[in-house]
Amino acid sequence: MPLHAPMGPSPALLVLEDGRTFHGESYGAEGETFGEAVFNTGMTGYQETLTDPSYHRQVVVMTAPHVGNTGVNDEDPESSRIWVAGYVVRDPARVPSSWRSRRTLDDELRQQGVVGISGVDTRALTRHLRERGAMRVGISSTETDPEALLARVRASGEMAGSELAGEVSTDEAYVVPAQPGPWGEKRFTVAALDLGIKSMTPYRMAERGIEVHVLPATATLDDVKAVGGADGPDGLFFSNGPGDPAATTSQVELLQGALAENLPYFGICFGNQLFGRALGFGTYKLKYGHRGINQPVMDRTTSKVEVTAHNHGFAVDAPLDGATTTPYGEATVSHVCLNDDVVEGLELRGADGALKAFSVQYHPEAAAGPHDAAYLFDRFVQLLADNTEGGL
Repeated sequence: MPLHAPMGPSPALLVLEDGRTFHGESYGAEGETFGEAVFNTGMTGYQETLTDPSYHRQVVVMTAPHVGNTGVNDEDPESSRIWVAGYVVRDPARVPSSWRSRRTLDDELRQQGVVGISGVDTRALTRHLRERGAMRVGISSTETDPEALLARVRASGEMAGSELAGEVSTDEAYVVPAQPGPWGEKRFTVAALDLGIKSMTPYRMAERGIEVHVLPATATLDDVKAVGGADGPDGLFFSNGPGDPAATTSQVELLQGALAENLPYFGICFGNQLFGRALGFGTYKLKYGHRGINQPVMDRTTSKVEVTAHNHGFAVDAPLDGATTTPYGEATVSHVCLNDDVVEGLELRGADGALKAFSVQYHPEAAAGPHDAAYLFDRFVQLLADNTEGGL
């Protein structure tokens, strides 16, 4: 019998900015963290969620009760690190079970300094956020006084008005080579603005014959036009990313310049919001957002419904019906969420009716699934092909 019983996790405290308090146990790194409390409804894919840069400065509450079952591997991360500000789970796996697992989720969180809490009634917490809306939160394994932690929560930064893409973007441009296919080595060259890009996104383009030049969020229109040599790139892509689209101006101006020069465009998530702002639409903060891998969206151009992966707390304020005249063409809402009629996609067409640019609010690369929306990358390839053949 051991002389000393092994020590269990230390007590931890979670306090929302409206004062609602939850008690649990420390999970991951010990310490204190603050961010915006949001919930994710995915049953799988927690490793992709943790490493999605769009979760920068957010504390993620997992609605699935069991998390960590398959451990952590070295193949599934969507970026070079965990980006969530904090992690909230109900029943963490004691022992992971997967032939791909290299270490436990608890160990990975601890190694990367991510403060979490377990043993929390995440169902009650999620219902609270649905009723009251996403709000600031603090998690601490060092503070025992809820009122003291609440004061620090209310002094922390808010998501609204925050420009965060520059904090998660690459510092240096890099290239993801096109993968060979029936077309040969390469079909097109695309400049991709990294606003918090997930590693699977350029891969999805590369496997369709696109050479992807990933640029920092600070890139200018001249930087974009320099991609691909004297002829410039065949298209422009804006990635997902964190923060308030209303606080972002330079990327909107870049996009407006590209649209004025008829450069084909495809945007995902944050790229959809910035596309909307470039077209003259507003954006607004959702009450609690869409985060998970089970959101139903209708593609209004085909009337097909797809199950999609989401991670957004802001949305585009555009009319669901009819076209809007912009300086760059006629804009319409192409996709809509069937749960709440939130705008999930935009299209821009020229005077001849030809597609010039499009975007979606969700994540069609969906490394953890589902893959219903993978056709959007094919749609981008077709847009590039039509534009190249048209000689624009």
